[in-house]
Amino acid sequence: QVQLVESGGGLVQAGGSLRLSCAASGRTFSTYAMGWFRQAPGKERDFVAAIHWSGSSTVYADSVKGRFTISRDNAKNTVYLQMNRLKPEDTAVYYCAADSGPRTIAVLPATLRGDYWGQGTQVTVAS
Repeated sequence: QVQLVESGGGLVQAGGSLRLSCAASGRTFSTYAMGWFRQAPGKERDFVAAIHWSGSSTVYADSVKGRFTISRDNAKNTVYLQMNRLKPEDTAVYYCAADSGPRTIAVLPATLRGDYWGQGTQVTVAS
């Protein structure tokens, strides 16, 4: 099993920035990709970004390209989501996710299955 714990959410004014963190523990070696999803009230959970375990490739939803950056520190088993130029429509609960699979998988998919999930962290962007 893999445990994921998010932190870094909060309230920010439109145009501001936040950095989310996701600390992984347990059988982290069994995962090859991690990323973020978000869910706004009354809406489905949407993919935001993902990163390969090596850090060599990333993928983003169109709605966040150029504003959000995903990165990871394997020494700390932590994935980050730097969110800049935040908009009110970015308001949501942000969830960390990880996909299991051998690390010989070289290609990052367009989204994650979400084999493991964190508990979520609230991000609120005030207009």
